[in-house]
Amino acid sequence: MALTINQEEKAKLTRLFDEATQVLQESDDLRAGLRDTVKHIAEELDIKPNVLNKAIKIAYKNSLSEERDAFDNIEMILDTIKRGGAHKEE
Repeated sequence: MALTINQEEKAKLTRLFDEATQVLQESDDLRAGLRDTVKHIAEELDIKPNVLNKAIKIAYKNSLSEERDAFDNIEMILDTIKRGGAHKEE
């Protein structure tokens, strides 16, 4: 099935792609800036950047309780199979 696009539709698509690529480039630039900022602050505070990034994502998503629940489940699994160093010797 061939796609038929008239001049008006072509113009709309062209504008869409121009705007979308600009937004994506701006997003990439902002992410790169944030990555650099996190790296710099992490070095200053002697914290791993991935820890700061995780905390930022949790704060952004307001998901601390969900993260705690997930960690509780992970801890229970590791305790059950006696792996991960958190288990008690029986």
